[in-house]
Amino acid sequence: MFSSPRDAYGKTLVELGKTNNKIAVLDADLSKSTKTALFAAAFPERFFDMGVAEADMVNTAAGISTCGFTVFASTFAMFLTGRAWEQIRNTVAYGNFDVKLVATHAGITVGPDGSSHQAIEDIALMSVIPNMRVVSPCDSTSTVELIKEAANSPGPFYFRLPRGKAPEIHKESENVSIGKALILREGADMTIFAHGLMVYQSLLAAEKLSLEGIEASVVDVHTIKPLDKDLIACYASKTGKVLVAEEHSINGGLGSAIALLISKDRSAYMRFVAIDNQFGMSGSEEELLSHYKLDEKTIFEKSLEFFR
Repeated sequence: MFSSPRDAYGKTLVELGKTNNKIAVLDADLSKSTKTALFAAAFPERFFDMGVAEADMVNTAAGISTCGFTVFASTFAMFLTGRAWEQIRNTVAYGNFDVKLVATHAGITVGPDGSSHQAIEDIALMSVIPNMRVVSPCDSTSTVELIKEAANSPGPFYFRLPRGKAPEIHKESENVSIGKALILREGADMTIFAHGLMVYQSLLAAEKLSLEGIEASVVDVHTIKPLDKDLIACYASKTGKVLVAEEHSINGGLGSAIALLISKDRSAYMRFVAIDNQFGMSGSEEELLSHYKLDEKTIFEKSLEFFR
């Protein structure tokens, strides 16, 4: 079953707003797209549309948080992390304010809107900032659980959500928690680490590898910062072969974070499935994932390189 993480985010904000009158929400003129319009309809006195003024939105969010509010601020990932980076760094993160930046339409799956609307550097831009935690859920269920936990965790967060729908991978009963990677499939021959939409592609590739006699572990690393270092180091050491799949630039994303970790003990060989020094372009989601080789076929083929 496929569902929209954006819808899940909007509905979760309403749920949080019912029990906590210190939840405030801001948007930069895209509330219908980011789904914060659901919160605006339910709690208009705690919603503020800041217009097409992302930097102003971020600074205002920080200011409201100083009055005891937990503030969610949303717009498209490209505009939030690109236009308001200085305000995110110097105001929200430096002050360690209780502001949750939830960016939608991340990655290349914005599709026809083209490279100007496609954020493939956002994780790098946010991960490098001290105090900032970076989360990229793979489905609606984990989005709900992680947003709820973030609402009760003081300090800044950056959430990355896709434009389209995603297959449901997690169950509500699973222990989805910030900073704890989740093992979705056990295999002794290699490990695939992924986040966001690439988790599903990794599971499909692992099934295909199994038909070739190669058993791969698949791990959902939904929290890129802070990284679940113990679990990642354990699986890297156990299988000795690591592939990182992400819908992001190869520079500064999950692959870079895991490479930095593994380089300390050289416990595993590594391969990467990511966007290598290119801008995005217009196209359907399916066309772009295929063009940039962000699919199960590429994960499968890259994985076979370990065994040749």
